Amino acid sequence: MISIAIDGPSGAGKSSLSRRLAAELGYIYVDTGAMYRTIGLYVLRSGADTEDEDAVAALLSGIRLEMRYVDGVQHMFLNGEDVSGLIRTEEVSMAASHVSAHPSVRAFLLDAQRALAKDNNVLMDGRDIGTVVLPQADLKIFLTATAQDRARRRYEELVERGQQVDQAQILREVMERDERDIHRQTAPLRQAEDAVAVDTTGNSLEESYRQLLEVVREKFQRMEERT
Repeated sequence: MISIAIDGPSGAGKSSLSRRLAAELGYIYVDTGAMYRTIGLYVLRSGADTEDEDAVAALLSGIRLEMRYVDGVQHMFLNGEDVSGLIRTEEVSMAASHVSAHPSVRAFLLDAQRALAKDNNVLMDGRDIGTVVLPQADLKIFLTATAQDRARRRYEELVERGQQVDQAQILREVMERDERDIHRQTAPLRQAEDAVAVDTTGNSLEESYRQLLEVVREKFQRMEERT
């Protein structure tokens, strides 16, 4: 099985670009961020403090998390409920950032993530895929852009959805999340030593995709030459 790991900070375009790339390659796309968002949603619904690891850990036994593919699109199910749309709010995004810092949550999801890569050709994205989840991935990519560019993209995405948001506030939230992800004790966000850095600052979505696709093609060409 071939595995591609794509890591990077919040708002770098990992999900949209990875989903499209996986479809072109015919690989299973695994959005690990959606898993953490689903747990974050469950904790919010319970009324527990998402930053309290003991409180969050006590809730994990009540979570049945499933990833299903409907018409080729990944859907997240929480105890039988399709929550794919519900996990994309800013509130859930913040909750996901909190719960993903807890070792108990990361351990809860790790085996499931690795099992997917064991049985399928996968393209998996997140923040610690190349460093922790799939350290032996065939190709590791660190996808990034400036905080200002990532905040602008997020602002435009939310406005397109009809939400009233403040771009300056989004930038603050992006920078705060970067700070938490980089400095958390468990599986911090960092570029793997053997990862290819792809900076998409200033790119359109199409330009970013072409840049990413070129990296993958070059890697596959080198793999074919070695065989």
